[in-house]
Amino acid sequence: MSISTISTISTISSRKFNQDIGRAKKAAKKGPVIITDRGRPAYILLTIEKYQKLTETQKSILDFLAMPGLADMDFDIPRLNDSLCEPADLF
Repeated sequence: MSISTISTISTISSRKFNQDIGRAKKAAKKGPVIITDRGRPAYILLTIEKYQKLTETQKSILDFLAMPGLADMDFDIPRLNDSLCEPADLF
């Protein structure tokens, strides 16, 4: 069975994938495996760890503000110098 590899991305036909799934799984440990159907990319095989890393959501500022114990922290915002805050001339 031949699996072509460019850096850590491997490509395999769906027919060869069905014949040797074990080899494709080993290749997936090194990086994504593109499974082709009639010469065109159709599927990607990833380890569960790489899939979870791809799909984990980024935390927003709201997530950080909702952290337990955050209300007990002291957070003083320094006052700006009034000379830096001039009203905008809109006309």
